[in-house]
Amino acid sequence: MIELHYWPTPNAHKVTLLLEELVDAGQPLPYTIKPVNIGTGEQFHPDFLAIAPNNRMPAIVDTAPADDGAPVSVFESGAILLYLAEKTGRFLPQDLRGRTATLEWLFWQMAGLGPMTGQYGHFNVYAPEKIPYAIDRYTREAHRLLGVLDKRLAGHAFLVGDEYTIADMACYPWISPYRTAPIDLDAYPEVRRWCDAIRARPATQRAYALTKQVNPQAGQPLTDEQRRTLFGTSKP
Repeated sequence: MIELHYWPTPNAHKVTLLLEELVDAGQPLPYTIKPVNIGTGEQFHPDFLAIAPNNRMPAIVDTAPADDGAPVSVFESGAILLYLAEKTGRFLPQDLRGRTATLEWLFWQMAGLGPMTGQYGHFNVYAPEKIPYAIDRYTREAHRLLGVLDKRLAGHAFLVGDEYTIADMACYPWISPYRTAPIDLDAYPEVRRWCDAIRARPATQRAYALTKQVNPQAGQPLTDEQRRTLFGTSKP
């Protein structure tokens, strides 16, 4: 059993994408969701910090690890994807070149696409004041990274050729995730085509359906208290 400590953030979506794809691949990992309401500060509770010391979504506990030993906890979404892919032998190519390419794009997302798009969202959506330099800086960087992704996808169904991998699952949730500050994807036809293909997958639809099940208030503006909890500040 996988215990998934979860709130519907882009990084948490990565893990539910994989868990639901494993169902369709015929190798399901039973999992249970343990909601962690980041708007009320549950990510700072000692029990959660014991498995996720960086107090960020998501984290897992594998109660039946491959070595038959004590439960294994994993934090950081990229590490979780890699752990589950290796545990099941799915969505991570076994050949040298395919594995290497998958890890390259997984780490690219973790080091670039996620952080830069996250900063784009923070300064466009959540910051208590508009800072033109920051907005321009992260808008340009988000577009640069989308350009890199678009070039990679030209002639490829997915990031690693025809095989859908954890690299795709890592990147997809970070493509224009902010409804109130959408990024225009017209200049990136390959990214749009790739997004459409992933969005149409049954596993993707099930994974994203968990959003409202876990957080019925998803999509609503943050309250001042939620802003203070998440960012240490409030809207003026």
